Amino acid sequence: MDPYKFRPSSAHNSSHFTTNSGAPVWNNNSSLTVGNRGPILLEDYHLVEKLANFDRERIPERVVHARGASAKGFFEVTHDITHLTCADFLRAPGVQTPVIVRFSTVIHERGSPETLRDPRGFAVKFYTREGNFDLVGNNFPVFFIRDGMKFPDMVHALKPNPKTHIQENWRIMDFFSHHPESLHMFTFLFDDIGVPANYRHMEGSGVNTYTLVNKAGKAYYVKFHWKPTCGVKCLLEDECVKVGGANHSHATQDLTDSIAAGNYPEWKLFVQTIDPADEDKFDFDPLDVTKTWPEDILPLQPVGRMVLNKNIDNFFAENEQLAFCPAIVVPGVHYSDDKLLQTRIFSYADTQRHRLGPNYLQLPVNAPKCAHHNNHYDGFMNFMHRDEEVDYFPSRYDPVRHAERYPIPANILNGRRERQIITKENNFKQPGERYRSMDPARQERFICRVVDALSDPRVTHEIRSIWVSYWTQADKSLGMKVASRLNVRPTM
Repeated sequence: MDPYKFRPSSAHNSSHFTTNSGAPVWNNNSSLTVGNRGPILLEDYHLVEKLANFDRERIPERVVHARGASAKGFFEVTHDITHLTCADFLRAPGVQTPVIVRFSTVIHERGSPETLRDPRGFAVKFYTREGNFDLVGNNFPVFFIRDGMKFPDMVHALKPNPKTHIQENWRIMDFFSHHPESLHMFTFLFDDIGVPANYRHMEGSGVNTYTLVNKAGKAYYVKFHWKPTCGVKCLLEDECVKVGGANHSHATQDLTDSIAAGNYPEWKLFVQTIDPADEDKFDFDPLDVTKTWPEDILPLQPVGRMVLNKNIDNFFAENEQLAFCPAIVVPGVHYSDDKLLQTRIFSYADTQRHRLGPNYLQLPVNAPKCAHHNNHYDGFMNFMHRDEEVDYFPSRYDPVRHAERYPIPANILNGRRERQIITKENNFKQPGERYRSMDPARQERFICRVVDALSDPRVTHEIRSIWVSYWTQADKSLGMKVASRLNVRPTM
């Protein structure tokens, strides 16, 4: 018998209602009772099963990135970068790889409006011939913090007050007043692009620094960038009110409707690379996620294009159960010592095991599409069919062997155990440069958002003074304007 012939599937329909175990249900309208009034009998297995399943329909929502929308398509290589990486899916121009992409808002709940000012997630799962590659990023190229030790605290500060369940600026301003490296991220979040018009008109970034390794074993630090071919568009405050009042799922609907109409969203993928031998030549740490790499020195190199041409078939199966982890890479792509990436490698997989169970990678949307084999089995919700007798390695009864060796970075690690910040913080230069790159009208809108956040009645004079000091160090005129509107004397 084919073990997969009768696997659970809504497509394997019966002409009549059944229980989960396949028994016919002759009445799906009435409970089994003593007489027509009741009481209800506990032996009504179909009722108990129906209610028990209903009670468990919802899985825990993601702690972050709870609100999301997904679509499927392909990635096509357009430029040869085999001098940078031996990754099979990047082996030659013209090679196509199936993908699924999940866009999301970061902080707010699953039912929140898509017009809120919030970073957006931009996560791509490549189903390659050598296993899956998860490129997990955001719409901004930088992040609030550089060390994952602070990630739970950061999320707690950005989330609603645990007492009132209201997101409050005083909590955000308080927490980040201790972390001046966050200034650069705020120049994106408080900028016009803080609310994308929709997902099609949104950039993406891998944020973290990864490593590409070529066949010769040469390693390069790399940052990934997605650029929408239809350009970047955003919503200003009055537009957010108008759009959000009409449809709190406007971005999800725009993505779904565009694909259904054949107006397929497309992004170009670019990389920036640094030879690790040159990392000390910059006035910032290339592995610091609060920094961008200057494009005039490290130009964007084209790699390929991604087209989303198919809507998901089922929201729960392909959006809610879709699980990403930065640890999931393929030969030719490796990690770096980026402190935030190192913690994400553990945290993402751990949260998926909690949210979906230990076998979440067996779910169809997360499972690799290539042949795969290991001895990980059993546990909650395991539906992998196995008929082998040898479940250990190595064995003379099992022909499975090690894969061919592939190169990984050959870094020599040396140092003391210590808990310290990086040497080159340089927290204020890039935020100042970004502010000065804005036109005057855009600067004014940015200042208004900064002042609004700092005008929360519970933001103390001390916290306002610290923020004025930070913004002044980034740009003197910016600091003076913020100070004037807050009636705070600049300390610089």
